[in-house]
Amino acid sequence: MFPVQWLFLLLTVPLAELAPEKPRRSALNQLTRMLLRKYDCGVRPVLNWTHPTVVHIDLIIQSVLDVDGQTQKVTTSIWYRQIWKDEFLVWDPEEFEGVTEISLSSDAIWVPDVIISEFVDVGRSPVIPYVYVNSSGTVRNYKPIQAVSACDLQIYAFPFDKQNCTLTFRSWLHSVTEVDLALLRSAEEIANDKREFMNDGEWELLSVPSHYWQLHMDNRDYAHIQFSMLIRRRPLLYVVGVLIPSMFLMVVDIISFYLPPNSGTRITFKTSILLGYTVFRVNLMDELPATAVKTPLIGMFFVVCMALLVLSLAKSILVVKLLHHSEREVKEMSISACLLDKYGSSSQSFNESLFTSLRTLEDVDQSGGYEFDFSPETDFVSLSEAQESVPQLERVLQEVISLKLNLQEEENDSTAQADWLALCNKVDKVLFRTYLLILLVYCSTLLLLWASWSSV
Repeated sequence: MFPVQWLFLLLTVPLAELAPEKPRRSALNQLTRMLLRKYDCGVRPVLNWTHPTVVHIDLIIQSVLDVDGQTQKVTTSIWYRQIWKDEFLVWDPEEFEGVTEISLSSDAIWVPDVIISEFVDVGRSPVIPYVYVNSSGTVRNYKPIQAVSACDLQIYAFPFDKQNCTLTFRSWLHSVTEVDLALLRSAEEIANDKREFMNDGEWELLSVPSHYWQLHMDNRDYAHIQFSMLIRRRPLLYVVGVLIPSMFLMVVDIISFYLPPNSGTRITFKTSILLGYTVFRVNLMDELPATAVKTPLIGMFFVVCMALLVLSLAKSILVVKLLHHSEREVKEMSISACLLDKYGSSSQSFNESLFTSLRTLEDVDQSGGYEFDFSPETDFVSLSEAQESVPQLERVLQEVISLKLNLQEEENDSTAQADWLALCNKVDKVLFRTYLLILLVYCSTLLLLWASWSSV
């Protein structure tokens, strides 16, 4: 049984005092409930509907992630800020324990429908679900954006090219009488702001000029703010990895002209260079920008270099063809071999037979026969033997005369071959100098084009 004291206490103490107290709401909670109790996020936040809502825009370029010349797209990482005045989100800080700023969900309040006109794809931008609101109704919406935008890329001067890509901010539906745009900072300050740009990549940020303009369409004016992102490519990577190796191959091709044209190794060497350049060009296909409209100047450089290598090979083939143009087929057997084969098996040696025959010819010459002049010696050959040897001597004489004529012809051929070789060497030098002149004119034109483009 309960004691009497406990029963008396329960009857005398009010029930309200025995109930637990509810926790008191914080100032932030009370302020949020007060601001959003009757707030309509679908209504433009102005007390006078004739007054436009001015949205101040600021932009900071952080990095250039990708430049796709084939699809004409540029991917950039930017820090985007927009500030506007919401006349429905105003309070007195003294009523809420001095709270002057609060974060609210961006889905719970009115947010301007400002978009980038050049957007072509959704980037991997982080979702920031909150905005900051101060006691005067100023709303700040800060967020990073990965913008994938269309850009008219001029890659003709690659890798010494500059690009001008624009990011145009505008309201999608509201005209300038409802939503107007303005720059948060001055145009000069925005143009020279590079403090957040990652300057160690392929692209260098030159400036970000901006301007405000209005587009008249359907009897209404729409506000636009355009930021022009001027960037320049750093060419060192492509010069070291693409241009210099290609020039080395061209220099090796020029040096190969000093190989003798009649050695046969020049054509083999030039063919190897052409094959190596083809493999080099195929491996670099992914490194060069591709476009369906214009061919980059470096693409023309590779094509012309390959054409020059083919021209160099064709010139060497022409010189080799000229060298072998006057050669005749090798004879199956020489005249001296024929004579040795014919007279080498007789009873006396070929020299003795020839000496005896010539001595007999001397006697015949004294009686009015052939004209040979030998010193007088004792004659061992009788007249009858000389008469019998005349037909054989005539054959030997014909063979000797034929041998002499062939030797003279071979000597003349050797002299003509030497003259022809000298002529072909002169032709080779002329073609080589012409090739050098074409290569010099081509390189000078290419350098002038690149220099004129980079100075713009």
